[in-house]
Amino acid sequence: MSEDTPDAPTPATPGPELGRRALMLGAVGASAVMSIRPALAQTAASISNCQIPVPDPARAGQYVAADGKLVPAGTQGAFPPAGRPFTGEEVKRALNGGTLPGADYQRSKAYTNYIRRLQQGTSGFTCFASLQMPRA
Repeated sequence: MSEDTPDAPTPATPGPELGRRALMLGAVGASAVMSIRPALAQTAASISNCQIPVPDPARAGQYVAADGKLVPAGTQGAFPPAGRPFTGEEVKRALNGGTLPGADYQRSKAYTNYIRRLQQGTSGFTCFASLQMPRA
């Protein structure tokens, strides 16, 4: 090889600039984690405290059939409206095999069927939808 031949490329050596960038990225990542965790905790708390009326106030006089559909008051085999809204935490437990407070198994099942049928724009829908979101 002659002296005119360029040397083979050498890998770039990390200098102080690369180290500073890595530190800055680490700091940004840490602050993101610090801000996400309280947000998740706040979300979890709001899910526990959100409420789902059964049925929603616009349909308060109707009964809840076993399949969760609303039917006219007094319908045979249907259940009267719940005495109070249920919290997200109560609904979450019921959806995982428990019963809603103050309700026997059949009534609780009818109420949870109603809750599963909630659609956007119905009171309690946002609370129910938030229960469906996976938690990290």
